[in-house]
Amino acid sequence: MKKNLRIMFLFIIIFVGYVSAQTYKPTWESLDKRPCPQWFLDAKFGIFIHWGVYSVPAWRKVTEGRYASYAEWYYARVMFDKESGGEEFHRKNYGEDFEYRDFAPLFRAELFDPNEWAGLFARSGAKYVVLTSKHHDGFCLWPAKSSYKKGWNSMDVGPKRDLVGELTKAVRAKGLRMGLYYSIIEWESNRTHRTESGFFIPKRLVEKYRIPEEKYVDGHLIPQLKELVTNYQPAVIFGDAGEWDRTAQEWKTIDFMAWLYNHAPNKDEVVVNDRFGRDMPGKHGDYYSSEYQDAEGVGISHPWEESRGIGGSYGFNRDENIDNYKTSEELVHELIDIVSRGGNLLLNVGPTADGRIPVVMQERLVDIGDWLRVNGEAIYGTQPLQDAVKLQPDDKSMRFTQKGKDMFVICMRWPQEPFDILGIKTSEKIRVRLLGFDGKVNWKVIDDGFRLELPGVNPETIPCLYAWVFKISSCLLN
Repeated sequence: MKKNLRIMFLFIIIFVGYVSAQTYKPTWESLDKRPCPQWFLDAKFGIFIHWGVYSVPAWRKVTEGRYASYAEWYYARVMFDKESGGEEFHRKNYGEDFEYRDFAPLFRAELFDPNEWAGLFARSGAKYVVLTSKHHDGFCLWPAKSSYKKGWNSMDVGPKRDLVGELTKAVRAKGLRMGLYYSIIEWESNRTHRTESGFFIPKRLVEKYRIPEEKYVDGHLIPQLKELVTNYQPAVIFGDAGEWDRTAQEWKTIDFMAWLYNHAPNKDEVVVNDRFGRDMPGKHGDYYSSEYQDAEGVGISHPWEESRGIGGSYGFNRDENIDNYKTSEELVHELIDIVSRGGNLLLNVGPTADGRIPVVMQERLVDIGDWLRVNGEAIYGTQPLQDAVKLQPDDKSMRFTQKGKDMFVICMRWPQEPFDILGIKTSEKIRVRLLGFDGKVNWKVIDDGFRLELPGVNPETIPCLYAWVFKISSCLLN
């Protein structure tokens, strides 16, 4: 027995050494061979943070439809838009000659407490955090070295603080992984096919602030990405907007990925998504990105992540009210559904310009955390149930996950009658319990499975709100 253990241990060392020694080339054939780090596959739940200069005006008229209420798009979709009332709003409240860059001194973050944020995120049950280090407006939340960012970063103007550095330290102190969002494009510099003019903002502002096209990639984009990796070692790099107009080869982000996998200080930990080039979405990257359920083809064959705000916006939007926010129950159900289909949920909060996370958003995170404290074993480190398990009666409100020989039946509404779980080999060793409930759960063998009786719970003994999990231990799936 000891000899077998020594052989197995030696095999593990050799395998780990092989993976660590693997050299990746800037080709998809090579990069696609990299396995997604296990921590990301197990994490299941993360916190997204959209925070920046756009958090000062924090307004966009709420409109029906996906993407229609993104307040972080104030520069491109609000202040010059006559039809939506955005231009009138801007002139009335800030003046006709008030530029977007004039908001930067008002982004002071005077109430920002990174330890308080990190404590809330840990309480929510999240396993990782992703902060917008730079959105499409180009403003950097760290003391960026790029000469093009002089006066347009959080150390030079506004907070006069390294927001990325402070939050990174606080998040890691709570035992969570820290990641960074980074926009590949900048509205003031990059052309796009998405508008008639070729730019999202007036050309006079492009001419005033544009980074020369011939210097954007080699003199700004790639150096900034490497600077973030070297200084902060993010566990996640959420690239964005690189997929709009150019390939990863044209952005040279494919070269960056090879450098990252080979030379990053935390190369065995870091994961990247699929938005670093037009040729990437749903094809390349450690994981695929879905936004407000817009991605097609996500499933159990490749790691993926759904991101969304608690409301219809990522950045804080003062035009949203309580009816625009998802309830705690709806968010818990979305987490359950995503995990049961093989994904992670990256749930966004939009802090205010002074550095507060709105109380309603805090409440949602605390409620999710309370649910996960009871039912987390049905979420973290699980996989979708891929076997032919059936329910009778068929209940669309139930989801399944599995971990080893344990299966979890997650009920998003309390069943009204006993139900049958078919497709499971039963034995006397099988155990069934309701997570968080101390009482007994009765069951009996039937053909091709077993029938689960509902325990007698009441308001005093019910273990949690929103959804309930039956854990079936030591089961064998047919």
